Amino acid sequence: MSAFSDYFNDTHGGNGPISQIHSCTELMDCIQQVGFLPLLESGIRYYAAESLMAEECRFLQFDDGSWEWPLWQWKGPVVRDGSCVYGKFFAGKAGFISREWWPDFFNWRRSQHPKPEEDSIEDVILTTLREHGSMITRELRAACDFTGKNMRSKFDGYISRLQMGCYIITEDFVYPTDKHGREYGFGWSLLTTPKRLLGKEACQCDHTPDESFQRMVEHLQQLLPYATEKQIIKLLK
Repeated sequence: MSAFSDYFNDTHGGNGPISQIHSCTELMDCIQQVGFLPLLESGIRYYAAESLMAEECRFLQFDDGSWEWPLWQWKGPVVRDGSCVYGKFFAGKAGFISREWWPDFFNWRRSQHPKPEEDSIEDVILTTLREHGSMITRELRAACDFTGKNMRSKFDGYISRLQMGCYIITEDFVYPTDKHGREYGFGWSLLTTPKRLLGKEACQCDHTPDESFQRMVEHLQQLLPYATEKQIIKLLK
């Protein structure tokens, strides 16, 4: 594959990505090269793992209602590999961040999302998660007593904000199984905290939050020369 700036191309008539991804290994390599990679549509043309998939790796639904989506199936192995961090980091949408860029991203986002106040709902969610180490979303929701009508969407809102602030990340994905022991469905996120999964040192940075932000902006400007500064800032905010 080519240099990271060649993954995303909106020049020469907007013909799309130069490089395409055919395997889980290539997806991992791409994340390491680009540093930040939204999973699905990001608001910046072609800047998403979904847009980089080769034709044979796109979402495919069969007549019987079953489906095949390599990108979705690769999420778990990519996260378990430990070379990147996954969560709802980009305007509340999911994506990958390489371990190289994680300290700067963590540093900046924590400066923009102060620690939840003691005994607030977000604090209770974090405390519960820390006590258990890791939990799938529905278990965490039940443990925090978000079980009434319309409580699921409210709880998901809190979880999304905590992920945007880098207080919660995804450790893995858990799938239900049928009577034959076969996994099915889209799976559930197994949530944890960054320091538990990555270690305290991985969440330390030698730069100020503003320096981290500027480093990331400059990196994305090089990666996405056709994106506007407003688009890049929105992605990082």
